[in-house]
Amino acid sequence: MLSGPTFYLSRIIGNKIYSNDNNLMGRLLDLVIDMSSIKPKVVAAKVKFEGKIRIIDYSYFTIMKQKGQYLLKCGYVKDVVPAHDNSLFLSKNVLDRQIVDMDGRKVVRVNDVRLATISEGTYAVAVDVGVEGLLRRLGVAKPLDAILKPFGKSIPCKLILWDEIETIDFSYTGIKLSKAYSKLSTLVPSELADIIEDLDRKMQIEVFTSLDEEKAADVLVELESDAQINVLESLSTEKAVDMLEKMPADEVADILEKLEDERADELLNNMETEASEEIRELMEYPENSVGSLMATDFIAFNENITVNDAINELRQSKPESDTIYYLYILDDVEKLTAIVSLRDIIVAEPEIRLNQIMNRKVIFVYDSDRIDSLAEIISKYNLLAVPVVNNEMKMLGIVVIDDIVYNLLRARRKRV
Repeated sequence: MLSGPTFYLSRIIGNKIYSNDNNLMGRLLDLVIDMSSIKPKVVAAKVKFEGKIRIIDYSYFTIMKQKGQYLLKCGYVKDVVPAHDNSLFLSKNVLDRQIVDMDGRKVVRVNDVRLATISEGTYAVAVDVGVEGLLRRLGVAKPLDAILKPFGKSIPCKLILWDEIETIDFSYTGIKLSKAYSKLSTLVPSELADIIEDLDRKMQIEVFTSLDEEKAADVLVELESDAQINVLESLSTEKAVDMLEKMPADEVADILEKLEDERADELLNNMETEASEEIRELMEYPENSVGSLMATDFIAFNENITVNDAINELRQSKPESDTIYYLYILDDVEKLTAIVSLRDIIVAEPEIRLNQIMNRKVIFVYDSDRIDSLAEIISKYNLLAVPVVNNEMKMLGIVVIDDIVYNLLRARRKRV
């Protein structure tokens, strides 16, 4: 809740400034807030006095309302130099800039700034991202509101408290905030990807490079193709490779296929040999083949180990959740022979061997099969993942239901 006398930035910018004895001194051009304090406090004012632009101490300002208009007075003129790293000019650096509404998980633009004055000073308390803020700056909010009032209507107002926003493109001015994007890092990758996609190309890079490598890798997978390409073409080769090597090979292959061949080769040539070879093999599959969609990470055991041994291996490897829908049994030459569900492992006695609970009737697909066949298979047999083999029954990977559904949705969007 906003407390104390409040006013909007748009209602005072450009207003005349008077001395305490009512002599005209000049005009207000902007307000400067200090971002290093717990709450963003107004510490200076940019003014035009006698044809000169000056930055002066705001503590000598008084703002009062008379006959519906704001009257600005300055009791003493003291020039100051705001701290560059933690200062923001509200009109120049905040109005019309992009921010993230942390509650709504979306990018919005600032149309106005709400300020409040209390005994300790004046603070920026909220931003207006609604239509009313835009109309207020155009000077037509009040007349339009008067027209709508008899009809029981009002102009939509959308205020976001300062604590509920994350600044995005203030850095265009070279300003670096001490805790830049700290709130964004709390979002899940899919939410963060949606936000990054709404930013312009320059700010996509700014926000993306602020993430740690693990988070960046998770977000990259969730981005749409255009944003993926923009990010990978903008990052240094070293940083891009470090991030890609933390991702599953199938996801890297999907992303690199969207890049120019020269850039994709550059990244592959700088990766570790084993990872690079695996990715290149996946990229060689035709687009409509199962091999192009499969993930090469899966869990496989020998049939002669015990349930207890299998559980211990799972605890040590800590696999991703979508790789343990099923556990696969391979022979000594890596041929797929049987399958065991995670449920079977959990309910079985620890000393029982896997060959006593495994199922030899395995539903599988070949890497050369068409992707179209997958939907029917998972629907018919109620599967969460399907193993992929080559013509010699050597297991190559799995296709999980999430990827199948995503592929179907992508194909549908292309048709539309």
